[in-house]
Amino acid sequence: MPTIGVSIAIPSPHAEMLQAKRASFGDPLADSIPTHVTLLPPTDVEPERMDDVNDHLAQAAASREPFPMVLRGTGTFRPISPVVFVQVSGGIGECELLEQAVRRGPLRRKLDFYYHPHVTVAHHVPDESLDRAFKELADFECTFDVTEFHLYEHGADSVWRPVTSFPLGGCPDASRPSGA
Repeated sequence: MPTIGVSIAIPSPHAEMLQAKRASFGDPLADSIPTHVTLLPPTDVEPERMDDVNDHLAQAAASREPFPMVLRGTGTFRPISPVVFVQVSGGIGECELLEQAVRRGPLRRKLDFYYHPHVTVAHHVPDESLDRAFKELADFECTFDVTEFHLYEHGADSVWRPVTSFPLGGCPDASRPSGA
C-alpha cells in the first residue's frame, strides 16, 4: 500500500540551503525529505483509490488561488516534540484553507496535532543540535509565490519523491507528473 503526502515545495535556492542546514544539524532524514510545508502528513492509500485521490487533489488545487508565502525566523514544538522549524509568517491562512481542502473526501483523516504550517529543519536530534538550528536560522527569511502543491510518495528506499504537481487556481493542465 503506497504511503503518500501532500506538500508545498520550497523553491530553489532556499530548498537546497535549508536541506543542507538540516543535514548539518545531524537530522537523519535530511536527505530523504525534500524541503516543504506539509498539507497532508504521511497517509496510507489503497492503490485502487489513487485515481480518486488525484481527482480530489486537482479539485482542491482548482479551488484555491496562488498566494505569496513568507518564511521568517524559527520556532519549535519542544517540549511536546523535538522539532525546530522555520516559521511560515505570510500565507498562514492560505495554507490552512488549502490543507482543509486537501484533507477531505478520500484523504479525510484525523491529525495527531493541530495543523501548523512550517518547514522542519531539525527533528529527532540532540538538544544541542536543536538549539543550534533555532539560533542559526533565526534570521532566515525568504518570500516566494505558491502556485502549486505536490503529491509525494514514500519510496521503498525511504525517500519522499514528488509524483504529481497540482497547479492552484484551476489552470487548464490541472495536474501533471512532476518535472513535466
